[in-house]
Amino acid sequence: MKEYHNNLNRRDFVKYLLAGSAISLSALDGLNAGIYQKITKLNQKFAEDESPDGLYWEGIRKNFLFEDGLIMMNNGTVGPMPLPVYNTLVKYFKVQVTNPFDVYNVLPAKRESTRQKLARFINASPDETAITSNSTEGINIVVHGLDLKPGDEVLVTDMEHSGAIHPLRLKAKRFGIKIKEIPLRVPPRDTSEIVDDFAAAITPATKFICIGHTVYITGVITPLKELSRLAREKNILILGDSAHGLGMLDLDMKEMGVDFFVSSPYKWMGAPTGIGLLYMRKEVQEKVWPCIVSSGWDSREGARRFDPQGQRADAMIYALDEALNFQNAIGKTRIERRVKALSSYLRRELSEIPGIKVHTPSDPYLSGGLTAFSLKGVDPVRIVNFVREKYNIVVRTIGNVNKGTYGVRVSTPIYVSFKEVAMFLDGIRHLARQPA
Repeated sequence: MKEYHNNLNRRDFVKYLLAGSAISLSALDGLNAGIYQKITKLNQKFAEDESPDGLYWEGIRKNFLFEDGLIMMNNGTVGPMPLPVYNTLVKYFKVQVTNPFDVYNVLPAKRESTRQKLARFINASPDETAITSNSTEGINIVVHGLDLKPGDEVLVTDMEHSGAIHPLRLKAKRFGIKIKEIPLRVPPRDTSEIVDDFAAAITPATKFICIGHTVYITGVITPLKELSRLAREKNILILGDSAHGLGMLDLDMKEMGVDFFVSSPYKWMGAPTGIGLLYMRKEVQEKVWPCIVSSGWDSREGARRFDPQGQRADAMIYALDEALNFQNAIGKTRIERRVKALSSYLRRELSEIPGIKVHTPSDPYLSGGLTAFSLKGVDPVRIVNFVREKYNIVVRTIGNVNKGTYGVRVSTPIYVSFKEVAMFLDGIRHLARQPA
């Protein structure tokens, strides 16, 4: 197997996998085992290495199969699967081809062990952890399951994702709830500024706070711990929409204190698209009606009854489990440190370029792996196209002109190097020197 892999370049290797070639399922297992052995050796060799770059991350990067020198700095939309996750996904999708009986007789048993692993990953109980398709599905489950009545108020920011605000607008049309928007500063100065704005907006009618944790427009990490404390004091439920959180941040539900939390592990954690997390604190579960039900919905215990029902693609569960293995092999703390080191470097250098406005806070508590900015006199579309054509770097436009948030958003995940960030910065400096 080792000789076979070494004699193929990455693109050919992927073609063989996609074609269902001579690589057997047992060989894929062996390949994954070899990958984790290499990561273990890296961990042992660099056990005390605090360097945010260097040989350790070069070794990790080898598990991502980018084509043609692609530098993917938009995993905030969709991220890549590392090789072991892809191997596992291929292996278990193949079961339906070779033995469909196992699709319903064997594969579903993996859901519970994966739920337990996912719960440990976020410091929660398996009874508080549901497996969904994505963040939007999780938000819909909570919003449409809550008994909110006419006149009840929901607090949101003016930067919520469509997957969060539209379920609430539907709820408002059907049941007469009121949605109150709290403006987020660009960028906010500190934690108290955000918390104080929410505290000032609370009235006796406020029943629910739905807030982006990893704000996709500006890259702000909202202080969910402090907002959850405020909500608990006022007997208000709170949901954190953290589509980017898994795989970017070292998450701890108990420390955060939030009632509901959703995430999409196919952005930063390396899972395939179509798998998601819904955390629901045990003490609030009886306040939510399950919305997608089938046989047994009223007898399942804990968050399991909020798993969307019906036949599911269990290969996705196996792949999620493998993504958790990959993350755990590196370590959540090390991953967050790497992501924030890259983004801090990017923001610091951007702030030195004339004409740049950085929309993301410099405070590491209020920022993560997403950085948004604008360059005076330069259309963000031009920036996106320029860096793709010159460096093969993928970033995206984001925001709204009227709200002053229109700009470029850059992701700095673990497989990106400081050299590549510096390359991107060179492109921005070039554009900043050009006449408007």
